[in-house]
Amino acid sequence: MSETLTAPAPATNRINQVPITDDVLNVQDFNDRIVGAYNDGTAELGLPADLSTLRSFIPAGTGILRDFSYIAPEIPLLNSENCVGCMDCVTECPDTAILGKVVPKAKLEAELAKIADPAEREHYRKQFGKTTKYWNVYEKKGQEPGYFGIFIDPTKCKGCAECVDACGNHGALAMLKKDDTELKRYQRTWNFYKQMPETPKQYINERLLSDMMLAERSLLYVGGAGSCMGCGEGTALRMMLAATGFVYGKENIGIVNSTGCSTVYASTYPYNPYLVPWTNSLFENAPADAMGIRARWDQMGWKDKQLWVIGGDGAMLDIGFQSLSRMLASGMNIKVLVLDTQVYSNTGGQSSTASFMGQNTKFSVHGTAIPGKIERRKELAQICMMHPNTFVAQTSCAMSNHFYKSIIAANEYDGPAVVSVYTTCQPEHGVGDNMAMEQSKLAVDTRTFPVLIYDPRKGNKIAERLSLQGNPSDKQDWFIEPKTNEVYDFVKFARSEGRFAKHFDKEGNPSAAILASKQERLDNWRTLQELAGII
Repeated sequence: MSETLTAPAPATNRINQVPITDDVLNVQDFNDRIVGAYNDGTAELGLPADLSTLRSFIPAGTGILRDFSYIAPEIPLLNSENCVGCMDCVTECPDTAILGKVVPKAKLEAELAKIADPAEREHYRKQFGKTTKYWNVYEKKGQEPGYFGIFIDPTKCKGCAECVDACGNHGALAMLKKDDTELKRYQRTWNFYKQMPETPKQYINERLLSDMMLAERSLLYVGGAGSCMGCGEGTALRMMLAATGFVYGKENIGIVNSTGCSTVYASTYPYNPYLVPWTNSLFENAPADAMGIRARWDQMGWKDKQLWVIGGDGAMLDIGFQSLSRMLASGMNIKVLVLDTQVYSNTGGQSSTASFMGQNTKFSVHGTAIPGKIERRKELAQICMMHPNTFVAQTSCAMSNHFYKSIIAANEYDGPAVVSVYTTCQPEHGVGDNMAMEQSKLAVDTRTFPVLIYDPRKGNKIAERLSLQGNPSDKQDWFIEPKTNEVYDFVKFARSEGRFAKHFDKEGNPSAAILASKQERLDNWRTLQELAGII
């Protein structure tokens, strides 16, 4: 349970009649005494079982005190001359380990002038570049231009290198071998970033959704979560909170989290990455829990606060589906973010009803008799669309504009909303730590996980409400790369991931099961096309 920095009214611990006072919930004491003991390794032997532990109390954002600098041998290195200010690296980082900032020309030059050491001064200068977006455009308008800089927090970076991939052909980021000297230099650079003022409002274009993470009110996931390197879920959580926080502010957001990976890595005592109030609920009843919170909030006049339920495909498509369905039927103003990894990642990678046909998972192991999962995948988006007056989106973090528009529209919708996002799970999918964005985009391009937005406000017919915009070649069966004529189908997707590896022979030919799964994905795509009125 995460609580706001304002402690509740004093209560009494019925076990020993000790008053629970503000002193017990002192955040600074918690950070110094408890988090400090965990950081230096003395917690297990030295900390008492006190009242904060009894209440499962974790202050907001304690993850910022966690140090992951020992995790990986490499760290991103910026070449500011190649940076265009696109913010893709900042958006896709799952750990809030890389952030951007725009500093007005006069302000940066004044700060650099204070640094006596020429070498140190030149180092900080090189962290900033003159981009078209923040320099040339403003200069042409006769306004003060801004230097744009990218900064890496060495204590949060796990070395997944996804930011390098997100940078793509710009070549502004590369991985650098770590040593103690480099780490100290990175920490000094990060401290310089923090002492600079927040990006001024005039440099944040609200029509460019990528600019949201320049605003501190959007940075509500501080990192320090114990998620895997490059975790696809972490990016989705950061982006959801950024889009919601940018519009509504952190005081108007609450989270109910189902049991799963996101409860483990985001609430491993005493660390949590959230700056908003949250609670962990059971695997099967987070939507029901949220209904109680929403009812109480509405009773208190807090109708404008945004309440998000978070859960994996196991929690929402399987054991918790009945609770989700009941919540949607209630018509209550609750939003749901489904982190779809296609497996029960938290408990070892068992299959869920979101798993694809042919997928090798625990409980559907690929063997001589059964070639992995043989059931069709349950399509949560279509099921949710059939509930009355429910907003539904299926999206991908790799398509940041589509993702942000989905979250913004869900928040604006006065009623229940479900946003299902493809979240790569590197260990269970059998892909590299840097591959979350690339695999998520490939899933969309190959019809493995089409994107869609279903908005009941758009009309009375399904075809008027359902948009498949964002999918390539949406009137065709498959997307065909124009330069190479390569067909982007499920076989191409399966060939790129370890969970389907056994379905390809030495010559790379797909098995009958993979071909059947390809047809199943095509059937699903054609159903969506029909519903959207495309075919």
